[in-house]
Amino acid sequence: MVKVAFFAEILIEEFDGASRTMFQIINRIDQSRFSYLFVYGKGPDQMAGHASLKIPTINTGVNKDYCLTMPMLVKEQLKQELDAFQPDVIHIATPSLLGFFASRYARQRNIPVISIYHTNFISYIPYYFRKVPALIRPIERWMISATRKFYNSCESVYVPSQSMIRQLEHFGVEAEKLNLWQRGIDLNLFNPNKRDRTYVTSITGNDKPNILFASRLVWEKNVQTLIEIYQRLQRRNLAHNLIIAGDGAAREDMQRQMPNAHFLGKLDHEELAKLYASCDAFVFTSTSETYGNVIIEAMASGLPCVIADGGGSADLIRHRHTGYKCLPKSPEDYLIHLSLLLKDTELHQVISNAALAQVQELDWENLVERYFEDIKALAGSASRNLLWTAC
Repeated sequence: MVKVAFFAEILIEEFDGASRTMFQIINRIDQSRFSYLFVYGKGPDQMAGHASLKIPTINTGVNKDYCLTMPMLVKEQLKQELDAFQPDVIHIATPSLLGFFASRYARQRNIPVISIYHTNFISYIPYYFRKVPALIRPIERWMISATRKFYNSCESVYVPSQSMIRQLEHFGVEAEKLNLWQRGIDLNLFNPNKRDRTYVTSITGNDKPNILFASRLVWEKNVQTLIEIYQRLQRRNLAHNLIIAGDGAAREDMQRQMPNAHFLGKLDHEELAKLYASCDAFVFTSTSETYGNVIIEAMASGLPCVIADGGGSADLIRHRHTGYKCLPKSPEDYLIHLSLLLKDTELHQVISNAALAQVQELDWENLVERYFEDIKALAGSASRNLLWTAC
């Protein structure tokens, strides 16, 4: 039995793309082979079927959706719980206060660490500190240093895209620690057979072509550019509806600035799958993604994508073959390609078919089994190291 201590700020399955990725692993834990202790801040009182330890949190004050876990408030209790559990491997989701606590604990006890690079936090800095621009570069340098220190302390780091691997190497993370591990997709859930024009017509009240944006509605997702796309669409002679799926801190302002858009709030996966398949084009303006789950979900649903050429999500699209990539803050660039897709049905079908063929290669079962095999290998490596030390 391999024992794994799993540290995460938030463990709520539908919270965001990072959480959904973590739960692809959590929901596939074979409890005859692995025993997990979950240490986390925001989440259920107990992780069903697993040992759990909730840590006090405070609101960050920067984004109301996120909290900061404070392990130092329960440091001794946490160490005692971990010592009693005796983990063979430590999995750390995020280089947070909790993540650095787990990293120090692992080093002190010679326990190997695995991490998955979920979030490109450094890309958020220009937005969060836009009102004090003099702080942007110093904070970026500090975060790059902390990122380098954290990931270099891990034995293995799963990274979802080649562009993010290049970025981490540029920050000084050792290349041999970085392993490409893309995200999978549930092709039974997300597929073109879910298309239902009656469903989408019940939302819009008309039969115009539908452009979809799906994401958390936060400013660091470059939603200002989405607003500018909306404003230009209102002035163009292009029949369309703009549908927004998701919720977040920016929603109220977005609704005020986009009065004719259809805001649906946060949808469950079944309804979101039906929405993807029933729309005609997908637009995504964020450049802060390490991967871009919503893009893969749209592609699997047969929905051609027009996205920002930035961040890890840009790796998912082959420009003019499986979708279109645009200058991130150029609303006109997005409009050119959205117009092409909405006006040319043959082109629309070609892009849709190419995207569908690409996503067939992404299988969660294979990806998660690779993770568990790596966990076993790390545990075996740790055992050998301890035996060598004892000798």
